[in-house]
Amino acid sequence: MVFQQGGCVYIMTNKLNKVLYVGVSSDLTGRVWDHKNKTYPKSFTARYNCNKLVYYIFYPRIEEAIAAEKALKGSNRKHKQQLINDLNPGWNDLYDSLLD
Repeated sequence: MVFQQGGCVYIMTNKLNKVLYVGVSSDLTGRVWDHKNKTYPKSFTARYNCNKLVYYIFYPRIEEAIAAEKALKGSNRKHKQQLINDLNPGWNDLYDSLLD
């Protein structure tokens, strides 16, 4: 999913759902692919095996997405877990749904 002007805030986790990573991208499909394939082997997501997309939300302007990412990064774990539970109660990998 590539957006012309907007972007997505997303949350990645590891197999056991212990580590949460919050990111922002205007190319969500490509960015998640990078995380899954450890394109950047020294990155946080590569080191902690965060390769499961469990949450994302689209914003029509990238500036809005960046502001929302900063706010989400500043929130506590419980808030992030609640967002995931509301959208994706099974904490399933949503990556394949991006490709449909």
